[in-house]
Amino acid sequence: MAQWCQLQMLDGKYLEQVDQLYDDSFPMDIRQYLSRWIESIDWDTVAFQDSLATVRFHDLLAQLDDQYSRFTLENNFLLQHNIRKIKRNLQDRFQEDPVHMAMIISRNLKEEQKILCTAKSMEEGEGTVSTMVVEKQKLDNKVKEMKDRVQVVDQNIKNLEDLQDEYNFKYNTLKNRENEVNGMSQKELELEKMTIGRMCLDLKSKRQEVVVQLSDLLNATNSLQSDLISEELPEWKQRQQTACIGGPPNACVDQLQNWFTTVAETLQQVRQHLKKLLELEQKFTYDCDPITQKKAFLETRALEMLKNLLSNSLVVERQPCMPTHPQRPMVLKTGVQFTVKLRFLVKLQEFNYQLKVKALFDKDVTEKKGLRKFNILGTNTKVMNMEESNGSLAAEFRHLQLKEQKVAGNRTNEGPLIVTEELHSLSFESELQLNQSGLDVKLEAMSLPVVVISNVCQLPSGWASILWYNMLTTEPKNLKFFLSPPQAKWSQLSEVLSWQFSSVTKRGLNQEQLNMLADKLLGARAQRNPDGLIPWTKFCKQSANEKAFPFWLWIEGILDLIKRHLLFLWNDGSIMGFISKEREKHLLSDKCPGTFLLRFSESSKDGAITFTWIEHDMHGKPVFHSVEPYTKKELTAVSLPDIIRTYKVMAAENVPENPLRFLYPNILKDKAFGKYYAKSSEASEPMDVEDKERSGYMRTELISVSEVPSSRMQDNMMPMSPDDYRALERFVSPKDIDDVANNLMDFPQFDVQMNSEFPDEN
Repeated sequence: MAQWCQLQMLDGKYLEQVDQLYDDSFPMDIRQYLSRWIESIDWDTVAFQDSLATVRFHDLLAQLDDQYSRFTLENNFLLQHNIRKIKRNLQDRFQEDPVHMAMIISRNLKEEQKILCTAKSMEEGEGTVSTMVVEKQKLDNKVKEMKDRVQVVDQNIKNLEDLQDEYNFKYNTLKNRENEVNGMSQKELELEKMTIGRMCLDLKSKRQEVVVQLSDLLNATNSLQSDLISEELPEWKQRQQTACIGGPPNACVDQLQNWFTTVAETLQQVRQHLKKLLELEQKFTYDCDPITQKKAFLETRALEMLKNLLSNSLVVERQPCMPTHPQRPMVLKTGVQFTVKLRFLVKLQEFNYQLKVKALFDKDVTEKKGLRKFNILGTNTKVMNMEESNGSLAAEFRHLQLKEQKVAGNRTNEGPLIVTEELHSLSFESELQLNQSGLDVKLEAMSLPVVVISNVCQLPSGWASILWYNMLTTEPKNLKFFLSPPQAKWSQLSEVLSWQFSSVTKRGLNQEQLNMLADKLLGARAQRNPDGLIPWTKFCKQSANEKAFPFWLWIEGILDLIKRHLLFLWNDGSIMGFISKEREKHLLSDKCPGTFLLRFSESSKDGAITFTWIEHDMHGKPVFHSVEPYTKKELTAVSLPDIIRTYKVMAAENVPENPLRFLYPNILKDKAFGKYYAKSSEASEPMDVEDKERSGYMRTELISVSEVPSSRMQDNMMPMSPDDYRALERFVSPKDIDDVANNLMDFPQFDVQMNSEFPDEN
């Protein structure tokens, strides 16, 4: 089933997460109309090739034209209009930068897959309800209880109004009849007075009851509001921090908005109820009237609670991010546009178009000596409205950019911190004024701290700072964090490192891989200690293992290598990746000759991958061979699966041969990598005469060849013996053994002996 169809079958809480992925930059309408076509394209590859991205961009526009034609046949004018508008917006936004569009689609497809996986895992474990779900259920129950209280109070005030109107009518009627000449008898008069007296007592009791209910309603609302402001909102912001550095997608902003809006509506209703009570008081009052005694206090309390709620309702829904680097938010480059989105959590129609938000940079920074200063360019004021944000009260700044102020004596190296450790703040101010409601509230929100770079080569170090900060603190105003950065526990850092891989691929790091990284940072003796401490300098500044580059830059180089050249192999689990040479030998030592594994080089800053295989010498002792690591340069020319397919070792007196047979632990090489072999090269097919004459050239193929001394070849490359075959039978089927044997018969140095030379063990 198509991914988009699967998503639409999920519960509402997951659909809310999907909704968060799409906005005006890439509307959900496109995802809906073109779902099959979108899922048929390899957007990961497209995102790294400008020419291919341009082709796919124009393909997408053509798909929209086809969709427009279908709507024309259906005479659906509204959808025709929407398609035309979407196409114009896409052209305006991505015509000059189609790679950006490919990156957005690639990211969204990955996030959709994560949502599907989360939903599936929740279904499989529905017997165990998480604490978080229980807490949210309690909050939902509080909201429902508050709504029920509002309805009760509303009905009681209507009853009170009816009772007071009836009392006033009977009271005035009695007074008029007393003054009539032929009035009521004394007995009738006494009975009517008794009735009216009882009504007056009921009226007083009802008034007292309504005032008490309003007070209790405010108490319940205050309790819920306190939970939202002091617990739920900080938790949501913390989840947002986690999501920004690669953790689970941050959802529940719509749920948070629903809760905030419900509380605001309740407080507004309480204020309306108090106005109604004031009208009733003006018509009838008495000594010790509870309305007279309590109205001022209740009005003041309701207004202050509403102001407090509103002042905490402006949030940064999407942190500052350059569209060219969607997975590296909060790292901003001077002169490059970035986007940021705000939301007002109280979604009331009377607030639509009432909030004008202004963006400010480093507003609260007092000590600026030695720190760089920046100006915000672009449209830095926006009016919040519901029409442009799928119904939420929001504002998206899309064209902001930073320009450094060139001040004499303000050079970067004069500051206390290097450029990528300098933290800056992006804040937003607004004011809500509704005179008829007595509201005048100052609003402010602040993004998470950002790092400002002037060259893209600073991006990895800037991202390291963002990781370290958001991993260790939740205080957005702590801009001096890197003057004395705290150490990180390995348990914290290992999770964040795994997120860096799972956020751009389908696979994070397993425990075996994390153990190797722990060994590099903490030493072999400390790798099992989750509380082992890693200082900031060791993570990002000091050279690792006497290499000329820090640990993080090594990881960053590998991440880039995977994204550009190894994504599918990594997702398949074919790459062991992070493994020490000692562990590598231990894993291969008892495997069949020709078994190999893939690991990342520890000596390459820009990322490189190698493979190691095992052979046995004449005495049966294992011998390990590792090829010189392949960098991005080599992998750009030939893919790793094709390198493995065509790899040869050669001695001076022997025919070249491929020593690679099984991917660890026992997977036939062609089964593991066959689907990734280049189909277009047709290297294995002979070129016919017509092709040769037409091109004038003979077809060639790039092959990796390692030269070894002939003596080493003879010592290490021994014929496969019956014992070798018995070993193979432990791991693979007899048919696979025959496939290997048939391949090896082409090489004279492998004296392949058939099964007749050793007894049948079946």
